[in-house]
Amino acid sequence: MSAGIRHVPAPQVSQHVTVLLDEAVEALAIKPDGIYVDGTFGRGGHSRQILEQLGSQGHLIALDRDLAAIEAARNIQDARFTIVHSHFAAMAQVLADLNIQRVDGVLLDLGISSPQIDEGERGFSFRFDGPLDMRMDQSRGQTAAEFIATATEQELTGVIKEYGEERFAKQVARAIVAQRTGGMVISTTGQLAKIVAGAVPKIEPGQDPATRTFQALRIFINQELEELSLTLPQCLSVLAPQGRLAVISFHSLEDRIVKRFVRAEQDRDDLPANFPVRAKDLPQPRLVAVGRAIRPSEAEVKRNPRSRSAVLRVAERTAVQ
Repeated sequence: MSAGIRHVPAPQVSQHVTVLLDEAVEALAIKPDGIYVDGTFGRGGHSRQILEQLGSQGHLIALDRDLAAIEAARNIQDARFTIVHSHFAAMAQVLADLNIQRVDGVLLDLGISSPQIDEGERGFSFRFDGPLDMRMDQSRGQTAAEFIATATEQELTGVIKEYGEERFAKQVARAIVAQRTGGMVISTTGQLAKIVAGAVPKIEPGQDPATRTFQALRIFINQELEELSLTLPQCLSVLAPQGRLAVISFHSLEDRIVKRFVRAEQDRDDLPANFPVRAKDLPQPRLVAVGRAIRPSEAEVKRNPRSRSAVLRVAERTAVQ
């Protein structure tokens, strides 16, 4: 057993429950012979339902950077299905490599899967003591432990405040640096959770003091917001006219990026209100929002409490280039 990791009983890994399953697939308005992209395969809930609605000429390309998700995808033996080990910010290149120019729909489920949370060795959760990893793709990149070992107090404060929206970010950063200065190598989730608990007052009922810090580090380590910002324009470029974009986000930072992107593409007129121009000369929208934001029903939240923060936004590609 690695030094510094106390023995705890192996956690019971839960089965992943796909959030907004019916709503997201319905939002894609599946054409039987269409081509679709599931940018975040996870454990395949959305992908399997899309395949059920595709005809013999349809095709689904799924991406995921998690090696465990890729392994799970190999259980799908279907000629209409292609799985690619890749982050979704490489979507345009993946499709080009497959000689696909246009697709009829793209789905992005930005949540992390239950197995990722519940497997202590992945380092995503403060509920289980394990290595402080947090990488979606364990084959590459910096771990959370490596970042914490070298980041300055200012860098830590910035990450925890920006990505975790933690108002006690400075206190958390200071506590981490103090422990590090005292000789502690912070290499486990349990160590970090204990440090954060000592720095953050427990003032939100039902929420562990480490929640926001762990969220911040996960988002930073995986560059999740940057990935999303790079991916949305690619979705626009690969969608065929009337193609649908469906994005499920789980916190306000992600949802804000999606909402602003759709709004910017829908309202391309950034001229002053009284600027003399004819309506037909205004830039036409390349995306239009479809309905309002969709949230899980009370019944779904009761069945799967992890779905409570999910928001689904849907947009449709126009013919405008």
